[in-house]
Amino acid sequence: MVATLEIGLLVAALALLFGAYVVLKAIKPLVVNAIVGVIVLVIASFLGVGVEITPVAVLVCAVGGIPGALLVILLAFSGIAFAGVAVPVGVLALV
Repeated sequence: MVATLEIGLLVAALALLFGAYVVLKAIKPLVVNAIVGVIVLVIASFLGVGVEITPVAVLVCAVGGIPGALLVILLAFSGIAFAGVAVPVGVLALV
């Protein structure tokens, strides 16, 4: 005979699984945007823009995606924020 406690545990486990599914489903686009945005920032940094990749820049990329990465690049290029040390690619070959 199935006890009430076992049924309650089963319902709680199913509720936790459903909750984890909903959370992961909501976080997946942010992770994809963050990865794509960081790739765009690395490419821009390699090309000599001098973008500093900080947690705030990654957060902007996670929320905004590629337009967020372009915003970070624009702010770094203009010297307002996220500006790192700009090293041209040719200088790296001399080191």
